Amino acid sequence: MNKPIVVIDGMGGGIGAQLISRLRELLDERQDIIALGANFGATERMLKAGATRGATGENAIRVSVRLGGLIAGPIGIIIPNSMMGEITPVMAESILAAPGERILLPVKNEHFTLPGLDAAPLAKIIDLAATAVKERLDGGNA
Repeated sequence: MNKPIVVIDGMGGGIGAQLISRLRELLDERQDIIALGANFGATERMLKAGATRGATGENAIRVSVRLGGLIAGPIGIIIPNSMMGEITPVMAESILAAPGERILLPVKNEHFTLPGLDAAPLAKIIDLAATAVKERLDGGNA
């Protein structure tokens, strides 16, 4: 079995929950998916969506992000003070320093603009991210 997939989200955890739900449709049910939430609500929502296990907060993210062969979440997880301040500098640095490959969803954020990207519905972005995770796992890169 592959290394765990780590899904990180904050605020309400809606993007992470949708991504986990889609991953569960695409992947073997034995695939370990770790939900890491910037807050309890995000973690709880991702667990309900099908994550194998979960943890919450800065230290949990700092320690557990290293477990993932693939790390997925909205692009704000690598930007300090994004998600209305929920992503601390320590969290962002830990996510960027982790050994796993990051698959980042280019969702709108008030702190930055990503010119050149086609505007796509969130459901399409989540589907593309889940498909990228599956392709990496099928290719043996995670």
